[in-house]
Amino acid sequence: MLTACSVPGLWTYEKDGSGSDGGSSNGFDADTAWTDQVLPAIQTKGVDAPELVAAIEKDSKAAAKEHGVVAAEGGSPTFAIKGSGKVTKVDADQPTGPVTVDIGGGKTVQIVTGPVILGTALRDISGITFGDFTNQIDYQNAGTALNNKSKTDVIATIDKSTLAGKTLEFQGAFTLLTPSQIAVVPTDLKVSG
Repeated sequence: MLTACSVPGLWTYEKDGSGSDGGSSNGFDADTAWTDQVLPAIQTKGVDAPELVAAIEKDSKAAAKEHGVVAAEGGSPTFAIKGSGKVTKVDADQPTGPVTVDIGGGKTVQIVTGPVILGTALRDISGITFGDFTNQIDYQNAGTALNNKSKTDVIATIDKSTLAGKTLEFQGAFTLLTPSQIAVVPTDLKVSG
């Protein structure tokens, strides 16, 4: 029995056994999810960057249990993070547009500024689960829609070309793929200096 399988552009088999085309978003409203789920999750779960980075470097599994959202399917943990620091590098050559922020103590994090935003950290930190959707395509599309909200509502409000040397205050989420590189999808950015 197929539970969420599709042939791109043709047909999707739904988890209840019915079928549909793969193009619907199953009524997902990114604006409402952003306001009602994503932003509150970042506010309540956000850990100060220096504390979180130190915890991850010490023991990433323990940090995931204490501060993260661990995927039920055994995937990588997702964390909410907040902090500020001096922008030391703006890499416009990479598709993800990483902005490197020195958070003190010789530690850095990268803020993803696009145009490409990979992953589903904003979806996963907010408690949105596969069970909220009819199929895997709709579930993935929800993650993409939230990444797009970050691009239009957060990233578009800053001038990346003027960030180097300035102080950047940030909030957001990231999925931990490797402790040595933290790539935050922002939900709030404030520039000063």
